[in-house]
Amino acid sequence: MSESREAARERARELRAQARKRDRRRRFGITAGIVGGILAAGLIVTLVLMTATPPATRGPQNMQSDGLKIGEEFLAVRTPALKVGDAPVASEPNSADVVDIQIYYDYLCTNCGEFQDRNGDQLRDWIENNAATVEFHPIAVFTPKSMGTQYSLRAANAAACVAELSPDKFFAYHEALFAEQPEENTPGLTDDELVDIARAAGVERIGNLEKCVAEQRFRVWVTEATQRALSGPIPGTEVDAIASTPTIIVNGEEFKYTTAFDPNEFAQFVARAAGQSFSDNPTPTPTPTTTVTPAP
Repeated sequence: MSESREAARERARELRAQARKRDRRRRFGITAGIVGGILAAGLIVTLVLMTATPPATRGPQNMQSDGLKIGEEFLAVRTPALKVGDAPVASEPNSADVVDIQIYYDYLCTNCGEFQDRNGDQLRDWIENNAATVEFHPIAVFTPKSMGTQYSLRAANAAACVAELSPDKFFAYHEALFAEQPEENTPGLTDDELVDIARAAGVERIGNLEKCVAEQRFRVWVTEATQRALSGPIPGTEVDAIASTPTIIVNGEEFKYTTAFDPNEFAQFVARAAGQSFSDNPTPTPTPTTTVTPAP
């Protein structure tokens, strides 16, 4: 009998030891789970913060003014990149007989496309004849109107990539993007389509461009340039801030269009802004002339 009781006690001790081991393992598992959960939550928060607030980056080369200036022979004016935290620097002024035109636009903006459609030919003529320079300022105010694809931001980033990598093809790319402009409240063009349009427009260094577009290299710059345009002031002009797109500025003065971007009205405004020194000098630089276009 005593031997049976002793065997039972020994068995009980073994069961208690096993139970203590299970308890230790369970406590360890719970602790590890809590610590792992905390670390995972911290990682998620970090990733969210990194996504929401990407690191500041410089602007694209040749866009120190937050825009790219195109002059005679459709060549871009070279400038350094805008450094992180710096304010945009107004472009060097033109000679007295060359009009300075600046355009702030969004590649998804219907009105911007309408302005380009109706005035693009005379802008091209003025540049080609060295009558004017045109400084293009892509901004992204229509980003929410692309069904979550952020087309405005991506298109402006692609334009910035071209400005840095192949600036003398910027004008051709700009025209092509508006020729292929998607409608508002649609997904817009894909990154591959943005690159294909660049290739067709003769943009060079396509491999580098693909990478720049895919990684949205100038995403932060586009966002900051947009905020700078909306808050103002606009450097080198009399304009306090950009209130709508497109905003067209001629020799520092905003063009207040009253009709559907009538090219006649625009040409007359440019001629007035140019002044007599420009209009009285037909050679070698022709005055912007009014192109008679039937009203739509």
